[in-house]
Amino acid sequence: MGFFDLPGQFRMLRGTILRSGDDSSKKPRAARSAKVQNKDRDMGAALRSVYQKTVNETIPPEMLDLLGKLN
Repeated sequence: MGFFDLPGQFRMLRGTILRSGDDSSKKPRAARSAKVQNKDRDMGAALRSVYQKTVNETIPPEMLDLLGKLN
């Protein structure tokens, strides 16, 4: 059996799990968590902004006419 990839820089060879010794490219868990929180916050702000712009949009007269015909 040859090498095959496992999650997180691990490889398996004949039942033995080997771990890569190069940890220099890995970020601390707290830094990754803060980065995800920042992205989530930015995404939330963008969605709220789009929602508010949609709510503040005026309804076109043609749409109001169509809605009036439903009564």
